[in-house]
Amino acid sequence: MGLMQLLLVEDERRFAHLLARRLQDAGYQTAVAFTGTDGLQRASTEAWDLAILDVMLPEMDGLTVAQTLRERGSQIPILMLTAKDAVEDRVAGLHAGADDYLVKPFAFAELLARVEALARRAGRSKKLSFGPVDMDLDAHRVTVGSEPVELTPKEFELLEALLRGAGRVLTRSEIKEYVWGFTFDAPTKVVDLYVHYLRRKLEKAGAGELIQTVRGIGYSIGR
Repeated sequence: MGLMQLLLVEDERRFAHLLARRLQDAGYQTAVAFTGTDGLQRASTEAWDLAILDVMLPEMDGLTVAQTLRERGSQIPILMLTAKDAVEDRVAGLHAGADDYLVKPFAFAELLARVEALARRAGRSKKLSFGPVDMDLDAHRVTVGSEPVELTPKEFELLEALLRGAGRVLTRSEIKEYVWGFTFDAPTKVVDLYVHYLRRKLEKAGAGELIQTVRGIGYSIGR
């Protein structure tokens, strides 16, 4: 599976490393640049599927980076991050060439949703797989071997979350935020219920052992 290549340009190093790790866990190959000039150089000379730019950067601000990329003919999708939430700041970012704008602080689930929306808009096919299970996000199709598995929208998103986090344990709260959104007010037991539904369908297709329960924490694929 070819992972999407993301460039994160963020000068707060601790935050940048944390965000890059979470994007990696979500299935995105992520590289980090800490200054505007380094970000511009890397964005101009390497192949990326998407760039995430902070506005306030040393040496060259994110607005200038985005504007310079557009002036050079780059069509890379750009998501701008900023602590400024005034309308004029958002407008300035979009005028500079950003495709979307996210105000700090933000929920990671919202960042991920915006990244995925930009990826779809750019027309890049996305596929996830583990063992015999293959997921085509653009076609909204899941197969086990050659057998299709019919999933509801929430079952599909649940499987997507687990596949993106393959190799690590996702807590029930993380899954709930990813699938239902952080504003969804319901007990985490809803996660257990949908895992049961999903397991039952995967088992019928021959992948009943795919999802592992980590008692007291959550669920995992390929831990």
